[in-house]
Amino acid sequence: MQRGIATGIDRRGVADSTTTTAEVVGLDVTGMTCGHCAETVTNALESVDGVASAEVSVDPGRAEVTHDGSVARAVLVAAVAGAGFSVPGEAAVADLAAPGGEFDWTEGAVWKQAANNTKWCLIGCAIGEFATLGYYQWAQWPLEVPFGTPFFWFLAVLPLINGLATSVMLETILLMRGQMDFRNALRTAFGMSFISMLGMEIAMEATDWLLTGGMGMTWWVIPPMLIVGFLTPWPYNYWRLKKFGRACH
Repeated sequence: MQRGIATGIDRRGVADSTTTTAEVVGLDVTGMTCGHCAETVTNALESVDGVASAEVSVDPGRAEVTHDGSVARAVLVAAVAGAGFSVPGEAAVADLAAPGGEFDWTEGAVWKQAANNTKWCLIGCAIGEFATLGYYQWAQWPLEVPFGTPFFWFLAVLPLINGLATSVMLETILLMRGQMDFRNALRTAFGMSFISMLGMEIAMEATDWLLTGGMGMTWWVIPPMLIVGFLTPWPYNYWRLKKFGRACH
């Protein structure tokens, strides 16, 4: 869509007397789950030379970009991709130039966005995980049990379930704070990557068991559990975000 503008406004906000043609481009953006995501996409689009403004909404995932007519659509798609999100069915400038369409593991902005998503996933999972393991310790349950026994699997599975539950609860609350209603927020939360969360939970529990010999909660094991829990799903979350435009959180 093109619009004729009688008076041009330069990027410093100074009016001139030339006539310019503004073009409005609509982009479907996937991967956004909250207001912070929309702000990230807005800033990325408005940093492109020639873009006057960008209006981004989470639900539906949509960006309306106004530029001076000199910006290629693929450049805008690249800006969205650089922010860690994607425009389905469209190639960015970098993708068009990539030989053979090889997957790119070197985009710092996507790693940063994936790290932020993984961080929130870790916080949600750790609440249920640590609370359950802490209860084991407080209740003085026998924690050094033989591997593979029914009681061992009970001790191992319960923190996984509680960690997944608290992660979904946290995501639902965050989405509702971003002005999403409860029903849609809960549905979006259940659409998160359970592969990422389950891998994180298993990695944390394995670290605890290997370092302490049981399923208890000891203060010094918390840092290595968090580090391993973060690093384990981070590459997967990068791949998921880069390839499908979907965040784990």
